[in-house]
Amino acid sequence: MTTDITYLSDLQSGDEAIITKVLGHGAFRKRITEMGFVKGEKVRVIKNAPLQDPVEYEIMGYNVSLRRSEARLVEVVSVEEAAGLAEVKFEGTIDEETLKVSALKKGKTIRVALVGNPNCGKTTLFNYASGSHERVGNYSGVTVDAKEAVMKKDDYTFKIYDLPGTYSITEYSPEELYVRTHITESIPDIVVNVVDASNLKRNLFLTTQLIDMNIKVVIALNMYDELEKKNVKFDYDSLGQMIGIPVIPTVASRGKGIDELFAKLIDVYEDRDTSVRHIHINYGSLIEDALKEIQDEIWKTPEITDKLSSRYVAVKLLETDKTTLRQLEKYANYETIKGKAKKAILKLEKEYGEKSETIITDAKYGFINGALKETLTEPRKDKQAVKRELDDILTHKFWGFPIFLFLMWLMFQATFTLGSYPMEWIDAGVKLLHDWLQTSMSEGPLRDLLVDGIIGGVGGVIVFLPNILILFFFISLMEDTGYMARASFIMDKLMHKIGLHGKSFIPLVMGFGCNVPAIMATRTLDNKKDRILTMIITPFMSCSARLPVYVLLISAIFPSRQGLVLFSIYVIGIVLAILTALVMKRVAFAKKEVPFVMELPPYRIPTLKNTSIHMWHKGQQYLRKMGTVILVASILIWVLGYFPRNVEYSKDYDTQIVSAQTNPQLSEMQKENLVSHLTVEQEAERQEKSYIGQLGHAIEPVISPLGYDWKMGVSIISGLAAKEIVVSTMGILYQADLQADENSGTLKANLHKQTHLTGKMKGQKVFTPLVTYGFMLFILIYFPCVAVIAAIKKEANWGWAIFTMVYTTAIAWIVAFATFQLGSLLV
Repeated sequence: MTTDITYLSDLQSGDEAIITKVLGHGAFRKRITEMGFVKGEKVRVIKNAPLQDPVEYEIMGYNVSLRRSEARLVEVVSVEEAAGLAEVKFEGTIDEETLKVSALKKGKTIRVALVGNPNCGKTTLFNYASGSHERVGNYSGVTVDAKEAVMKKDDYTFKIYDLPGTYSITEYSPEELYVRTHITESIPDIVVNVVDASNLKRNLFLTTQLIDMNIKVVIALNMYDELEKKNVKFDYDSLGQMIGIPVIPTVASRGKGIDELFAKLIDVYEDRDTSVRHIHINYGSLIEDALKEIQDEIWKTPEITDKLSSRYVAVKLLETDKTTLRQLEKYANYETIKGKAKKAILKLEKEYGEKSETIITDAKYGFINGALKETLTEPRKDKQAVKRELDDILTHKFWGFPIFLFLMWLMFQATFTLGSYPMEWIDAGVKLLHDWLQTSMSEGPLRDLLVDGIIGGVGGVIVFLPNILILFFFISLMEDTGYMARASFIMDKLMHKIGLHGKSFIPLVMGFGCNVPAIMATRTLDNKKDRILTMIITPFMSCSARLPVYVLLISAIFPSRQGLVLFSIYVIGIVLAILTALVMKRVAFAKKEVPFVMELPPYRIPTLKNTSIHMWHKGQQYLRKMGTVILVASILIWVLGYFPRNVEYSKDYDTQIVSAQTNPQLSEMQKENLVSHLTVEQEAERQEKSYIGQLGHAIEPVISPLGYDWKMGVSIISGLAAKEIVVSTMGILYQADLQADENSGTLKANLHKQTHLTGKMKGQKVFTPLVTYGFMLFILIYFPCVAVIAAIKKEANWGWAIFTMVYTTAIAWIVAFATFQLGSLLV
C-alpha cells in the first residue's frame, strides 16, 4: 500500500517516526547521516525553539536541532508503517590474527592522542591525567586546537595530545580535518578513543573510522557511572574482543579508571595485550568487492601504503573524500585509482539507490547495531517517563528568552554584589600598604614610583580580582551544565537573521570572558565566512579585561543602579554586534546557508573541582598580566607623568603658599583650605606640562567633543595594550592630582571630585553620568587589545585585523559623541 510522502518537518511536538531516507547532498547529507539520521532509526520531536525554528529532536538517546528547511530533507514513516522495514544486516567481523606491531622506534616515550565526540569528557580526562588546567565545557568545540601535556607513569613518559572534539574524521569541519591530519601526519603511538558510555551508538561511529585506519586504539569508556545508574548491562570486554580494541571503563571527572587506562596503554604499546588485533568491518559483499578493487590499485604504490592503510584510503575514496583525492594527486597511478573509485561508486549507487557516503555510513551503523545487540542489554523503559522538566522551562518558546536575559542580569548583579566584600578588603589592604610606604620612606623619586606608580597603578587593578573570578565562575557553570548549548538553540533563529550560524553564539558568549579564546573558538564554525564575521563582531562582547573599568566608574558615579547599568553596557555591545553583522552580511558576507546540526548534550552537574580550576586558571592569567604588562605600563605612565621636573609654572605657587600660611587675616581652617587648593592647582599644572600631559593635550581636539579631559584620552591610549591598564592609568593620574588633599580617599572618591581646570568647561565636573556612560561605551567598542588583533591576524589575515582596529575605533567615537552631544541636549 502506497502513502503520501511524510517529511520530518511535518511532525508535531511529541510525534515519533522512523527515518526512511535522507535527501539533500554535500556537507549537509554527510553530517546528518553521521549524527545518526540514518534509515531505520526512530526519531521523536521534542519541541520548537521560541521562534518556531529550529526544532529539537531526540535520536539515538541524544537531542539535536535542525532547522525546518533541513528537516524537510528527511523522509519518515509512522512507527506502524515502519514495522516491515528491514534492518541493515550485521555481517560480523573479518579477523586478521597477527598482532599489530608499531612501525615507530620503541622507547620509553609514548605519544597518545585523545580522540572523541564533543562532550565525551575527553578534556576532563586530559586534565585529570596530566594535572593540566585546560578548559572543560559541556558543548561542542571547547577544544579548538591540540593541547599537549607530559606525565610519567612506571618509568614511561606520556606525551598526551588533547585533540578537538569531533563526530567523525571526514572533511566536513576544520576540527575533523585537524584530527585526521594529526593522526596521519604526527602518527601517535596510540589513539585513546574516549567514548561517552551513555551514548554508545553515536560515539562508536568514530571508532569504526579508527578501525579502518589500522592504528593502535584503546577505548576509554567514559562516564561509565551514568551507564550503571540506568541499570544498563554492557559486556565491554566482549565488545573489545570483537573489535580488537581494549576497553577500559572510566569516570574522568572523579579520576576513576585513569590508572588502569594508562597501565593498559603501556601493555598495548609494548604489544603485551593479546586482545589487540586488527579487524575489518564487513561492509557486505558488494562494498567489499569495491574496496578490494580500489585497494589492488593502491597497493601498486608503496609510498601510499607505507603511511596509510589501503583499506582506509579506499573507504575514503568511496565516500568521495576530496582531501584524500588531493593527497593522491602526486602519485603516478592517481588517475587509475580515481577512475576505479568513480566506477565503483557508480556501481554501488546504482545498486543501493543511495549516495556512496550514505551507503558506507549505513553499513557502519549496521555493524554498530549488531555489535551492541550482542553486548548491550538495556532495561525496558517508558520513553515518556524521561525527565525533561528542566529543558521544558529553559528552552520554552515563551520563557526561553526572558530566562536567558535574567540569568545574564543575575551574573552581572552577582559580580557586583558578591564581589563588593572581598573587593573592599583588598582595597583596604592596598590603602594600608600605600599609607605605610608613604610614611616609612623618605621623600624622593623612589617613594613616588612605589606609591604613585606601582601601588597606584597595579593596586588600582588588583582590587577587581574577585569580580573577575565571579564572572568566570558563572560562565563556567553555564558551559559545564550544558545550558550554553541551549542558549545556542534558542538564539539560532535570531543568529540566522543576522547572517550567522547558531553555533556562532558560543564564541560570542565566550567573549564575555576573554576575546582571544573566543576568536580561536570560531574554528568550530564550518563556513569560512561565518568564522570571519563572528571574529570581527566578537570584540563587541565586553571581555573581563574591561570589567574593572566598568566596576570603578559605575561604583563611583552610578552607586544605586550598578547591576542595571553594567547589564545595559553588555546589551549595547550585543546590539552593536548584531547591527554590524547585518551590515557586513549585505556588504561582504552574502553566502549560502550552513546546516544547523548541533548536539544538545544532557544536563550534567559540574564538579566543583573543574569549575574552581577554570575560575582560578583565569584568575592566574589576570594576576600574571598585572605582574607583567600592567606593571610595565604603570611604571611607563608614571615616568611620563613624573618628568620633566623643571616645569615653568604660570605663577609662583611656592610664594603664594608661604603667603597663605603666614597671612594673619585668615583663620587656620581658611589657611589650610587655601594651601590645599594651591597645592592641587600646582600639581595639576605640573601634570599638564609633563610628557604624558603633552600627549593628552595633543589628542584633546579629538576627544573634547566627547566631553573627556586629557587624562581620559591618555587612559584610552594606554588601553590599547590591555584594557585593565585604563584603570591603572586613571589610578596614577587622578590619585596624583588630589594627593595633597587630606580628604581624597580612594580613586572612586577622587573621580567624583574631578573638575575641568581649563577650557570652556572649566569648573564643571569631569565625570558626569552622561560623560561616564559615554566613556564606558568607548572602552567597550574601541580598538580591541593587541592580543585580540594578533588572534584575528592568525585566524584570518592582516587585512581583517587592520579593518577591526579601524572600524571599532570609528564606531566608538561616533557612539560616544552621540551619547554626550545628544544626551546634553535632552538632559
